[in-house]
Amino acid sequence: MNIPRLVIAGTQSGVGKTSLTLGLVTLLRRRGLRVQTFKVGPDYLDPTYLAQASGRPCYNLDGWMMGRIHVETLFRRASADADIAVIEGVMGLFDGADPASAEGSTAEIARWLGAPVLLVVNAHGMARSLAAVVHGCVTFDPLLRVAGVIANRCGSGRHASWLAESLKSAALPPLLGHVERESLPELPSRHLGLVTADSASLSTALLDKLADTLGDGLSLDAILQAARQAPPLPASDTIPPSAAQKKCRLGVARDEAFHFYYPDNLEALEQDGCKCVPFSPLKDSALPPSLNGLYFGGGYPEEYATALAANQGLLQEIRRFAAAGGWIYAECGGLMYLAEGIETRDGAQHAMLGLLPAWTRMCQRRQSLGYVEVTLSRDSLWGQCGDCLRGHEFHYSELLGNPAADSQWQTAYSVKRRQSDALAAEGFQRGRVLASYMHVHFASRPEAVRHFVGRLAETHPIS
Repeated sequence: MNIPRLVIAGTQSGVGKTSLTLGLVTLLRRRGLRVQTFKVGPDYLDPTYLAQASGRPCYNLDGWMMGRIHVETLFRRASADADIAVIEGVMGLFDGADPASAEGSTAEIARWLGAPVLLVVNAHGMARSLAAVVHGCVTFDPLLRVAGVIANRCGSGRHASWLAESLKSAALPPLLGHVERESLPELPSRHLGLVTADSASLSTALLDKLADTLGDGLSLDAILQAARQAPPLPASDTIPPSAAQKKCRLGVARDEAFHFYYPDNLEALEQDGCKCVPFSPLKDSALPPSLNGLYFGGGYPEEYATALAANQGLLQEIRRFAAAGGWIYAECGGLMYLAEGIETRDGAQHAMLGLLPAWTRMCQRRQSLGYVEVTLSRDSLWGQCGDCLRGHEFHYSELLGNPAADSQWQTAYSVKRRQSDALAAEGFQRGRVLASYMHVHFASRPEAVRHFVGRLAETHPIS
């Protein structure tokens, strides 16, 4: 299988990977190419921008959470009908889950997929030193192929010429593009970094401006040639999944307040026989009919707390659903919605479902960020005691109090965070309700999907 492909990597975070990738995708689409985008790492926000730019779903590729087989299989499947695949990296090229290995890094994904790398460098204040930086990246991992360099934040065209000469004189990959300092339009942002992209926050006009800014300084033909020189991917031993007969119906909260889902997680549920039925906690007055369970993903419930609290009809329906024995799974923003309420940064309090016996409060500073390993400390929706999953945690809110202090609630997770050796009790469970701050990726334990769907299928649908 021969898929032209590129990895857009940075020497570090903040060098402009996202803006450059969006502009490049737009330029490729202007050529009439079907572009499949991917994002390295667990991030939910950048993929919404890449999906908006490409007109196709964007998938995360994360070596630490997913493993090599899933990464390769997902890449082949998602790219099968595309003309080119563009993969935006995470942090610096070699940064990942471990300071002593490539695990979870952009470099790991590039090696697994045999994808040429375009290295983005902040060239402000640099001349020949650029060659030293690029030399370090090129020689650090001989299995990587750095096809070229993009110099962002150049001072002028003359500056770019100096940079190109410094690379050429050192027999390094060529300069394939440069962007002058402060010429790229700003992308909208908020406390989590980028806001989720839609047609308002990432308009066609903004994409066109990004592309126009890149156009003159980018050697697009040379970049396409590099992508087409990627070696054929080995044939997959994995049997393509066939659509299973639907065994259960899962209501999935999908709107402006709840939209942090990995597409391949939802596809895995569908492939195993779970019909995912979207609904809006913001706008719908009733749940979809005949559901076995509800799934509340992450998002921005704090930004829409007033509207969520005002939708009393749906809040009552969800409470009745829980009382009738329906399964409910919530993660991060979903946990906040299940709680007694959300206290926003201005001190205002908004009552929510009240299923989880604790309030949540938005904080000025980030409360957690990083990979997590989850071991089930008791049987749950995801499997049996002792089963393990991987995921990540990223939130600015905190729980006020411990829900497990209520005798009806228990913790179902033993959580190990990558930056700590300590174990934390989390994953709050009561009957058929499970809420957690952890975002688990199902590929880390495919058996968990079968267990999840099986438990839902055993439950009589609730109308």
